[in-house]
Amino acid sequence: MAEKVPIVIVDPEDYKNILQKLNDIEEKIEFTNSEIHQRYGKKLGRDIGILYGICASLMIVVIYLLLILSPALSNPLLLNTIKKALGFS
Repeated sequence: MAEKVPIVIVDPEDYKNILQKLNDIEEKIEFTNSEIHQRYGKKLGRDIGILYGICASLMIVVIYLLLILSPALSNPLLLNTIKKALGFS
């Protein structure tokens, strides 16, 4: 026995109104989701930028110290003066 699917007759204007309301709701949901993802992306970008800044500044400090201390380490007179000033000798 094959049962028939019930047929509903709807006014085309009401059907269009309901579809328009559903489309509006869907647009609001998509907009909200995109705003949430955009905020998450901004936070992630900020955190990555902070890490890059820390790494770059540490590299600059290390290079600066190497350039400043390399003449002192190669000059024995200056090295002895530093040792005396620090109390190692």
